[in-house]
Amino acid sequence: MATICNDSRSDFILLGFSDKPYLEKILFWVILIFYCLTIAGNMVIILVSSKDPKLHIPMYFFLSNLSLLDLSFTSSCVPQMLLNLWGPEKTISYVGCAVQLYVFLWLGATECVLLVVMAVDRYVAVCHPLQYTTVMHPKLCLQLAILAWGIGLIQSLIQSPATLELPFCSHRMVDDIVCEVPALIQLSSADTTYNEIQMSTASIILLVVPLIIILSSYSVISKAVLRLKSTAGQKKALGTCSSHLLVVSLFYGTITAVYLQPKNHYAHEHGKFLTLFYTVVTPTLNPLIYTLRNKEVKGALIRLGKRTWNS
Repeated sequence: MATICNDSRSDFILLGFSDKPYLEKILFWVILIFYCLTIAGNMVIILVSSKDPKLHIPMYFFLSNLSLLDLSFTSSCVPQMLLNLWGPEKTISYVGCAVQLYVFLWLGATECVLLVVMAVDRYVAVCHPLQYTTVMHPKLCLQLAILAWGIGLIQSLIQSPATLELPFCSHRMVDDIVCEVPALIQLSSADTTYNEIQMSTASIILLVVPLIIILSSYSVISKAVLRLKSTAGQKKALGTCSSHLLVVSLFYGTITAVYLQPKNHYAHEHGKFLTLFYTVVTPTLNPLIYTLRNKEVKGALIRLGKRTWNS
């Protein structure tokens, strides 16, 4: 029997955790708190990085980009998520879903590339300290940031239209908390082989390859750090590098599990919690990781607080 599908531009229903109404109210408040912390934490990072002259170096330029990215990334999905968790209405318009998908893919892919750029920056800083300011000059840093944002945009412009062109079944119930590629592919009634190949290829290029580059760079960095004679130098290098590695582990560990697992397992509950983690929790933890483990950022925060108080 042929599958009957409605107009492709009808509203979608984000099922989320609708089968667990007792969990929805708890998640609403948890996500709201995390979202507020995300906004506050990342705004602070952007503010101190721009205001404090001591932080006008490549590392904090890229960190500001990461904070802006996290702010935009979580804001592209959390408001709709909160609306769906608060009331019985779970719908999202076709346009809303499309915009969310485009932005979600753009920013997610950008973060994959930006984390590689940050790893390269740390590699140059630790392994070639005398050439650091010459190599990582402001023009190159700006070009690398534009490259990261540009690659993410290209990825979104390629994959989003291919996903939205799929015919969707009449019930249009997305078994997820956001409009993202794996859930929409699962929803379609058509042959999605091309889309799955496209998603797998993108996952290899933007997840597997960057992760290999990051781990390789940190393997070289760790050897260089161990050769340092100064204990203070070792601690400083390990402090900044371990913060970045922790951020990489949180982001790649969850997003890889969602995008590289087989399609027929995607709808399982753990997939939704993984999505929840990298869309809500990780953007909140990133500024905390960098501020709590970084003396320079903490010093900048203290100086900014004193200037604000005295003014």
